[in-house]
Amino acid sequence: MSTRRQFMKQVAGSSAAGVTAVSALSRARAAGANERVRTAMIGLGGQGSNLLNAFLSLDNVDVAYVCDPDEARLVAARDKADNRPQAVTDLRKILDDNSVDAVVIATPDHWHAPAAILACDAGKHVYVEKPCSHNLRESRLLLDAARRNERVVQHGTDMRTYSLIAGAVQMLREGRIGDVLMAKAWNVQRRANIGHSQPSSVPDGVDYDMWVGPAEMVPFQENRFHYNWHWWYNFGTGDIGNDGAHEIDYARWGLGVEGLPSKVMALGGKYFHDDDQEFPDTAMCLFEYPGNGDVGQRRQLVFEMRLWDTTYPYNCDSGVEFYGTHGRLMVSKRGKVEVIDEQNQRDTNPTPKEPPQLTAPNHYLDFIDAIKTGRRPNADIEIGHASVAPIHLGNIAVRLGRSLEFDPQTEEIINDAEANVLLGRQYRDGGHWAMPRG
Repeated sequence: MSTRRQFMKQVAGSSAAGVTAVSALSRARAAGANERVRTAMIGLGGQGSNLLNAFLSLDNVDVAYVCDPDEARLVAARDKADNRPQAVTDLRKILDDNSVDAVVIATPDHWHAPAAILACDAGKHVYVEKPCSHNLRESRLLLDAARRNERVVQHGTDMRTYSLIAGAVQMLREGRIGDVLMAKAWNVQRRANIGHSQPSSVPDGVDYDMWVGPAEMVPFQENRFHYNWHWWYNFGTGDIGNDGAHEIDYARWGLGVEGLPSKVMALGGKYFHDDDQEFPDTAMCLFEYPGNGDVGQRRQLVFEMRLWDTTYPYNCDSGVEFYGTHGRLMVSKRGKVEVIDEQNQRDTNPTPKEPPQLTAPNHYLDFIDAIKTGRRPNADIEIGHASVAPIHLGNIAVRLGRSLEFDPQTEEIINDAEANVLLGRQYRDGGHWAMPRG
């Protein structure tokens, strides 16, 4: 077996210098019902490794490439697959390969939309982890790229394909608790303190320039690298965008709201952790969906986050409670559902009258089936864009310490230039080949 250093020399030699023009054949190529779908895994950390295992287990799916700027992760992923996929540090090699049908993106948040947009423009279908973007502007650009290229883009909010969650939404649609006017989602857990660190040398075997990509270049620092990047403005979206992405998504689903919210109120900050984290460890965010403005049409979504607590509502660290005119319903991805009627009595049979109609037994098969049939996936990128909007708007409101009026049509914050800037981001000085444009 070659050493890691020899391995990386081979990888460097195979990496592309740039993205070549995509042929008409590549754009038109779509896997038929009986063809194998060739995929590439981009980002091989904790969730990336989980996704690699999931896609390796699927019939009629080949993992042709693994990609990561960290040598150790790249070697481990390559060696995990029996077919020994090609291992590259530069995703452009994958985009140049016309035989690749789809990419699976599990990078840090700042790479999600840039990589997905490049993949769509290269004719690839995309499975992108949540949140699908680092900021709201990027998720809009990704939605536009998906539609422009007629690509399947599945957002990694896999609760959309979880029968328990889908069944709870089905009960809401059946009127089990009347008209649902409000939902409260929560994320309560005790996160680790990341301490205070200073810039240091880049670890051996890490292409840090590639890892930073189009984001602003900052010196390497251990507590803003693997996983801890979540808590830094330059790379992550905080735990609102991390674990909260699931609950906000199915809270919005259960409410039955379309589009983006029009009003945002939020309060929070660092109440517990004395460390370098930039995002809040405590937050309460409130979103209003206007409907047509009439009484009975408006909806409210609340998100609560405490990253220093272990006393969970319903003994679930995360979940959503829906409030209707004839009762309330709680559901959690931890496997719990509860219905209380308007007399405050517990429903002994909290199941829908008709089972939910799921297109596939899991999120990954749903993605593959959507590619083969040409339909939209369960968590299509349009749904993803709408579900990350509260994440980004909530983060802006907490960061600035004020309420926001948002125009869902223009996707701009009204009369607040400073807040509008935060709908996008600062990219690397001098530009970068992966920087989204539009």
